[in-house]
Amino acid sequence: MIGRLFWLCVATVGYVYAGYPALLTLLARLRPQPSFSPLPDLPVVTLLIAAYNEQSVIATKLENSLALDYPRDKLQILVAADGSDDATPAIVAGFAAQGVDLSYAPERAGKLAAILRALSQARGEIIVLSDANNLYDASALRALVAPFADPSVGAVTGAKVIAKGDGALGESEGLYWKYESYIKRQETRLGSCTGAVGEIMAVRRSLLDQPLPSEARLMADDLALAMHILKQGYRVVYAPEARSIERVSASVRDEQERRARIVAQRFVLMRYSHKMLPLSNPLLVWQIVSHKYLRPLVPLAMIGALLANLAAVVRPASRGGVARLAHPFNWIMLLLQAVFYGLSWVGAHSERRGTLGKILYIPTFLVYGNRAALDGFYRFLTGRHTSLWNRVQRREGEIYVEQVTSVGKEADQ
Repeated sequence: MIGRLFWLCVATVGYVYAGYPALLTLLARLRPQPSFSPLPDLPVVTLLIAAYNEQSVIATKLENSLALDYPRDKLQILVAADGSDDATPAIVAGFAAQGVDLSYAPERAGKLAAILRALSQARGEIIVLSDANNLYDASALRALVAPFADPSVGAVTGAKVIAKGDGALGESEGLYWKYESYIKRQETRLGSCTGAVGEIMAVRRSLLDQPLPSEARLMADDLALAMHILKQGYRVVYAPEARSIERVSASVRDEQERRARIVAQRFVLMRYSHKMLPLSNPLLVWQIVSHKYLRPLVPLAMIGALLANLAAVVRPASRGGVARLAHPFNWIMLLLQAVFYGLSWVGAHSERRGTLGKILYIPTFLVYGNRAALDGFYRFLTGRHTSLWNRVQRREGEIYVEQVTSVGKEADQ
C-alpha cells in the first residue's frame, strides 16, 4: 500500500511536468503545422490596458503603445484604470491629445470587471488585453491579429518574455515561460491552447458580448476569458511572434504572492467545471485537466511521496523490491528526495551565476512555486480568494524595447 501511494504521487508529478508535454507532442505530430493566411485587410483593434495604481510605469507603456507598427487610424488605445487612487488616471488623461482614451471609475471591482466595463468605450472588432508593466515588440499587434483570418479562432495569446539581468529568479522564470511556450505551440498544433497570458491576449469583440458566468469574476481575467471562448466552441491559439516583455517580481515573496493568487483562482475553475469546461470537446477537456487542474495538485503529490517514503523507511516491506519500496530502495528514494530538497536550499542561498547558478536554482524555483500553490489551495479552502489583487512589485530598472525582439527570439528557440 505504501509503495503504491509513493509511486502514484511520483507518477502524478512526472505526468504533469513531462508526461503531458510528451503525449501532447506525439499527438500534435499527427496534425499538420498550423499556418494562417494573411488578412486581406487589417481589423480595427482596441488595445485595452488594465492599470491599477500604475503611475510609475503607465507613461512608458503608453509611449510604447503609440509606437507600435499598426495603422494609427485602426488602433484605439484604451486604459481601464478603475479603482486607482494614485496619479494613473491623470497621467493617462495627459495622453488624450494623442488619442488615448480613459475608462475610470473610483470604485474597485477587480481587473475583469474593469475590462468588461471599459468595453462600452471600445471601438475595435479585435480587443487586445494588456497590462501596464509590460512592453510590446513593435510588430506584436500584427502577429496577434493574423490568426483571426481563420473564423474558428476566437482568441490569440502571445509570448510572455522575462527581461534579462534579473538574477536567478529572472532566469528561472524565463526558463519556465520557455517551457510554457513549447506547450502552447503543441496545443495550438493539436487544435487549441488551454489558456492565455493576460498581458498579451487578443479576443474577438463579438465573443465578449456573450455574458460570462458570474463565477468567472472570481477567476483571473485571462483564465476566465479563455474558458469563455472555448466554451463557445472557438479556438485559442498561440502566436509566438507576438512578444511581450516584463521584469520579474521584485522578490521571491512577491512572486509567491502572485502565484498563490493565480492558483486559488484555478481551484475556483475546478469548482465550477460544469459551467466553465467545453464538455462537448473531450480532447480539449483532457488538455485542460492535464495542464490546468493537475498542476496545482503537484505539491500535494510531493508531500504524499515524502510521507510515503518516510513510512517505508520506518516500516520497510520485507519483499517486493522497488515497487513496494523494500530495502534498500526505500533509502535510495529518500536520499534522492533529500538531494532534491537540499539543492533547493542551496539554490536559494547561492550567489552563483551562469549555467551552474541556473541549474542550482531550478529545484528552488519548483519548491517555491509549489509552496505558493499550497498557499493558494489554503486560500481557496478558507474562502480567502478574491478577484481583487494587491499590486506585486516588479524589479526596478528600465526595459528597453530593443530587448523584446532579441530576448523573445531566444524564448522560442
